[in-house]
Amino acid sequence: MDLFILRHGIALEHGARGYKEPERPLTPKGERKLWQVAEAMESMKLTFDLIVSSPYTRARQTAELIAEALNLRRQLEFSESLIPGGRVRDLVALIAHYHPTPDSVLLVGHEPYLSELISLLICGETNALLTFKKGGLCKLVTDSLKPGRCASLEWLLTPKQMGLMT
Repeated sequence: MDLFILRHGIALEHGARGYKEPERPLTPKGERKLWQVAEAMESMKLTFDLIVSSPYTRARQTAELIAEALNLRRQLEFSESLIPGGRVRDLVALIAHYHPTPDSVLLVGHEPYLSELISLLICGETNALLTFKKGGLCKLVTDSLKPGRCASLEWLLTPKQMGLMT
């Protein structure tokens, strides 16, 4: 399985007036940068059998924008297992629920959860030091997804690097 992990785009700051934590939306700059990310994903000919996103507004908007750009709206679903503090076991169980197992999955969520998830899947522990920018995209490869060391890191791209691809 190819497992792609995308951090949500630039959103309003924590404590932005009038927004509770789950409701903070993307900024206009965040949306513009995500369109560049989507264009890079398209130029890399990426496609996904399943897109799973945190339901928090900024992640939902990110996933919807990517799904729209790649014409994959029907593959999109939302899961509490990708919110900050989500449970990796629940996420793995959700993906394992699909038959046949998807060949290519995109996960959209938040830091530090996503870096901890990547670390867990490649090292078996959650303490690898990763810099995962907003709008960054990571590719892992695994033969059998499980909560623990099961994947190899193929690449980790910043939005700036993806912007150079378009």
